[in-house]
Amino acid sequence: MNWRDGWELASFIVTALGLPFAILFFAWEQRKERDNEEEEAYQLLSDAYNDFLKIVLLNPDLHLRTNDPLFNPTPEQKERMLVIFDMLISLFERAYLVAYKPRMGETEARRWNSWDDYMREWCRREDFHNALPLLLRGEDPEFQDYIRRIAEEERGALVIPTTNY
Repeated sequence: MNWRDGWELASFIVTALGLPFAILFFAWEQRKERDNEEEEAYQLLSDAYNDFLKIVLLNPDLHLRTNDPLFNPTPEQKERMLVIFDMLISLFERAYLVAYKPRMGETEARRWNSWDDYMREWCRREDFHNALPLLLRGEDPEFQDYIRRIAEEERGALVIPTTNY
């Protein structure tokens, strides 16, 4: 075997083994980058929800962290509550558009379930539920369907069925 044949053989081995390895490495790097981007998006949404909760804390007179709606709110309290609910719906819609997929992997589903829990918690509030028709005007139609379904499920969960013995 002369040196040219050796180089051809070496070139063939590098191509046959190196190219598939390079493709797999590239795909692995792309997946890792996509996972990092998804984690960053989730963290930004989580930070936005924490910022929202700070606004809730700055308005204790609205009783937004209790299960019972504020009894006989003033016009100013109603307006502040509506603005806060509007901020929340915008945040929920952003989370839906960024994080929701009909088919999710385990990590994606775990992340989404926390948002689903937040939505369910707020939809159990009578005042938030009653404001939904106004809050959802102009929002993404698929998001509207999603949160309306959740709201109805949660309102149904509040009704305790009676049984006759």
